[in-house]
Amino acid sequence: MNVSIDVSWKSLNKHDEELCGDKVEVLKTQDSDIIILADGMGSGVKANILATLASKILGTMFLKGEPIEEAVETLASTLPVCKVRGVSYSTFSILQIFHSGEAYLVEFDNPGCIFVRNKKLMTIPDNIREISGRRIREYRFQVQPDDCFVLMSDGTIYAGVGELLNFGWTWESMAEYTLKCVKETKSAARIASMLSQACDDLYQQRPGDDTTVAVARVIERHIVNIFTGPPEKKEDDIRLMKDFMAADGKKIVCGGTSSQIAARYLNKEMTNNNDGTKEVPPTANIRGLDLVTEGVLTMSHTFKLLRRFDEGDIDADFFEALDADNGGAKLARILLEECTELNLFVGKANNQANYENNRLFDISVRKNLVVQLKDAMEHLGKQVNITYY
Repeated sequence: MNVSIDVSWKSLNKHDEELCGDKVEVLKTQDSDIIILADGMGSGVKANILATLASKILGTMFLKGEPIEEAVETLASTLPVCKVRGVSYSTFSILQIFHSGEAYLVEFDNPGCIFVRNKKLMTIPDNIREISGRRIREYRFQVQPDDCFVLMSDGTIYAGVGELLNFGWTWESMAEYTLKCVKETKSAARIASMLSQACDDLYQQRPGDDTTVAVARVIERHIVNIFTGPPEKKEDDIRLMKDFMAADGKKIVCGGTSSQIAARYLNKEMTNNNDGTKEVPPTANIRGLDLVTEGVLTMSHTFKLLRRFDEGDIDADFFEALDADNGGAKLARILLEECTELNLFVGKANNQANYENNRLFDISVRKNLVVQLKDAMEHLGKQVNITYY
């Protein structure tokens, strides 16, 4: 088994607070993915500092392979002590999923992780340990593709308390709604958005506590290959296309000249579609390729959607834009929801066709757009490889 994770999270700040007291860290090692959700005591600046310190300490120690005992003891000795309560801690949840399919879950005082498999709620067995005077829940188990996990701060189960609900939204209610969401979509981003929106609605858009959900969906490795821009030397057209077509995974071509090179190499006819907008040109079809789009305008639109996602601007309007019938949105959907590794095959030739169309576009502009796309995908936890021709 060679699995990865599709992960997304969304936070609601406590009403009238500028900073969130919850912090999510997603880390990668050579053989695993790690998600940490820390909830700092209180709210505002103090809670934000506590949660940030906790997540950084836990993340650093896990990356070094330190046992949970060392991490908890370091956390207890490092965080400042609250003068009122006399305790020094941030609650936390840690989920580590190895590429082999093994998983390790550690929880301290956060609501329990929700686990969905085959569209059914699963029970994670209790295994309580006491470390430095703290009761830690610790679990080791095996995951399967399409398993879904939800880590959360306690703001989720207090949603609606004293307002729409007498005693808040219980863990069981949250779990049942998660199950409903998982039955509707496999996208971690969409599930996180749906859960966060439900909490916000129960709070009537005035959250009484910092509220965070982090969703991890176990997926198999998905490779996406994008060819954009003609090679610097025309005789390299065939070499680029051989490399591109030999790669595993989805095949996407972005650019008019690039699509002509692909159609010529594959000896296939290119036909145009009737999709697109005023800002994004229509897509095309070439048998043997998964998606064919225009170049710079389409990729720029894709990058804008990736940047919105990365900045946490994930709401109904975002998903409406992501589901739109145009090449930029289609490419963004693939990169966000169907990609764990991206290979970019980039030609370095100046594209004279763009000058004929009065577009100020040359090799430096295309290269900059590719670098922006690479940076955005890496920031989202995807592996990116670029080969220039």
